Order: sequence, then structure tokens, then C-alpha cells
Amino acid sequence: MLKSVVRAVGAAARLSSASTPAARVLPLSYPALRSPSPAITRPFTRSLWLLSNNGASSGYRPKLFSSKVLSPSVSCGCGGLHTEGDKTFGDFLSDEIKEEKKIQKNKSLPKVSGGWELEMNGTEAKLTRSVSGEKVTVTFNVNNSIPPNFEEEVEQTQQKSAEEEPEIVSTPNFVVEVTKQAAKHSLVFDCHFPEDEMSHGEGEEESDIFAIREVSFQPQGDSEWKETSYNLNTDSLDWALYDHLMDFLADRGVDNTFADELTELSTAIEHQEYIKFLEDLQGFVKCN
Repeated sequence: MLKSVVRAVGAAARLSSASTPAARVLPLSYPALRSPSPAITRPFTRSLWLLSNNGASSGYRPKLFSSKVLSPSVSCGCGGLHTEGDKTFGDFLSDEIKEEKKIQKNKSLPKVSGGWELEMNGTEAKLTRSVSGEKVTVTFNVNNSIPPNFEEEVEQTQQKSAEEEPEIVSTPNFVVEVTKQAAKHSLVFDCHFPEDEMSHGEGEEESDIFAIREVSFQPQGDSEWKETSYNLNTDSLDWALYDHLMDFLADRGVDNTFADELTELSTAIEHQEYIKFLEDLQGFVKCN
């Protein structure tokens, strides 16, 4: 009964934010992804702004424009333009990459307990497991998965050491697809991490750290998400039905423990992709 009350409170919070829903993350089999929500863009640059002496703590800001005209270098045979600004940019990226690798927690991707198998396709990840003849697939994309909860804390943390900086955690939207062998359709859950349900107080019953936004049936093996299929929105859903849907997921291994491990995996993937992007950017600037 208490768990239902906790979920009711969480759902009430979802009602208050229903006017700005986050974008659905579709499974890998559904390539027609919606545009990401503008509310989940990265609010500030990462390592050197806050971790080095040249960052925001020292009042340093990069010069966006310069009145000095820089002459191109002809030392490279790639045929591209090379300036002193490019050299400075490349040196900055070298320092940035070193700093990010220094604070990288996971050199290899962490495992998700419960027999989940991971498949990667760029920034998209798919976790799959079989449960008594059913196939459960969880997919998510790490793009725009860093919540904008650091923006108000930047000023307060500018004078703090690197160890005291807020930790960047990836909390992506994710889709759970449950497939039965004899069924023609898959039951699909569109899930997300509400910001107000990510932590619990001591002595209180643990609430759900993730929530279901929508539920629908989708044809098995279809390459596109059918927008003509009925989508059950949970914002105005009966609490008892919502509890049964959450229990249905928990019985198939999608519970708070899974959600915690998913955020750990997503954070590691997002950081790896960020470092890879910096390396690609450095190579492009330096024409390596």
C-alpha cells in the first residue's frame, strides 16, 4: 500500500511536468527517432573549465573573435587551411583529452547483472535477455542524456577542488520491448528518469527511480514505430494499473537495481563517446 502511495506521489510530479515531455528513445529496430528535447543539452564544458587552472575558476574565457588576421600554414599536404589558431585549438584538445582520460572511471564498459547481453551501434545501446520463452530488449541512446541539473551549481563549485565537483551522470530515456513467441505484437514501454525521483531519504521506502511514460503494442519485426498504434499515456492513469505495469517490468528484470546499473553503463558509454569525439576533433583540426 505504501509503495502505491509513493508511486502516486511520483506520478503527481509527472503530471506537473507533462507539458514538456522528453523525447522518446526508440529501439534499434525503429530507426525513426524523434528529435531530442532541448532541455537535456549539456549545460557547460567539462574537464578543463572546472578542473584546470585555466578553467572557469580562474576567470578565463576563450576569445571568440580576434582582430588579428592569422596567416595559414602550408606545412601540411592535406590541402586544408591551417592557422596558429588551429595549432592552439589542437594543443587545447590534447590537454582536454588527457584530463578526461585521467578522470575516466571505467576503461571498459561495466556489466549489467541478470544475464543481459549488450550490443552497441554508435551511441545507441541494446540490452537483451530471455526469460522463460520471452525476449526482453532495452534500448537507449546516450546523446543528450546528461540532465541539466548542474547549471545552478556552476557558480558555487567554481572555487572548489576537482574532487568536490558534481559528478556527471547519464540518465537516458529508454524503451523496454517484451516479445512473446506466440504473439504478433510486442508490448513496448517508453521509460525515463524523473529528476525528482533519483534519490531517496533515509528510513523511507525506496521509490521507483524510473517511470513509465507511455505503453503501446507494436508489430513484431516492423522496422518503424507505428504512430497509428494506440499509446497509453500514464500521466492520467489509474494507480493500480500503473503499479501492475511496473510489477510486470520488475518480474522481467527491469527494476531499480537494473535502472541503477543502466545509468552506470550509460555514463561510461557517454564518457567514452565524448573522449572519442575529442580525439576525432583533434585529428580533424590537426589533419592527422
